[in-house]
Amino acid sequence: MSHEIYIKRCIELAKKAAGNTFPNPLVGSAIVHNGKIIGEGFHEKAGEAHAEINAINSVKNPELLKNSTIYVSLEPCSHFGKTPPCAEKIVEIGFKKVVIGSLDIHEKVNGKGKQIIENAGIEVVSGVLENECKMLNKRFFTFHEKKRPYLILKWAESADGFLDKNFKTCQIGNALTKQFVHQLRSEEHAILVGTQTALNDNPSLTTREISGRNPVRILIDFDLKVPENFNIYNGEAETFVFNSVKNSEEKNVKFIKIERENFLENLMQKLYENQIQSMIVEGGSFTLRQFINANLWDETIIIKNPNLKLENGTKAPSFNFKPVENQNFRDNEIFCFKP
Repeated sequence: MSHEIYIKRCIELAKKAAGNTFPNPLVGSAIVHNGKIIGEGFHEKAGEAHAEINAINSVKNPELLKNSTIYVSLEPCSHFGKTPPCAEKIVEIGFKKVVIGSLDIHEKVNGKGKQIIENAGIEVVSGVLENECKMLNKRFFTFHEKKRPYLILKWAESADGFLDKNFKTCQIGNALTKQFVHQLRSEEHAILVGTQTALNDNPSLTTREISGRNPVRILIDFDLKVPENFNIYNGEAETFVFNSVKNSEEKNVKFIKIERENFLENLMQKLYENQIQSMIVEGGSFTLRQFINANLWDETIIIKNPNLKLENGTKAPSFNFKPVENQNFRDNEIFCFKP
């Protein structure tokens, strides 16, 4: 069987932890002996065992390891963090071969894990389904390459291009698209709204419709106009409030002072410093337009209700791109865009 089949399995395994490994990447691993998978694992949560260790520990007969090939979607780590380096463990066991999907661009790894294994005389094959493995960790790669989170712009609009009715919040998507949005929230690190959206909608920004982790909530509120009894301040999730008044930490809320001038640039820097790897920008219209005008986005998701006309209200942002994908969710459509 070809290496691609087993790396595909590694990718499938890695996806099981979507949303749970920040700031670490998603990684899957499979161990193959005589054409049969005898062990597999994935990195489940930051601070816990890495994919390779979970795969090794799942093998019922450890004597087979020396004559096996270990497959891993991302280069084994070479440094001590919260766990020991996986590259050293692979050398210690003495695998026959190591097959890697993508090298790790993190400055502490970046080819060093592969080098350790090769220096021990173990054959290493790398770059197998490399693009697919990089897409799996688009958040991780964007964060380390661009020094900012992977950014997803998202909004729902009516057939005539409004975000609300008469400037008051209203339901545009259906029950299925609502579940889709909550699933998306659970898989991304953070979610951002501006002052006006928080005041108008009083959102919780949690994953109530599904079973999943709540994202870090990010509120842009320069003058601290949003009352602290609003939902965004409740104890359900860690919350960052970017403002021009104070730096402080109060329970689950972190107030971060930021300059209005060069705001987006400053925001990206602060998010990078706080290890935010991916972020959904959910509103409102003014905030979304700022990101669009700065060409600061990696993905955009627009939910459209072709049967709903609102006639008056907040206009949806102007967005002149062709979708790369669209899906029907009963009477709603979801369009996905890439730059």
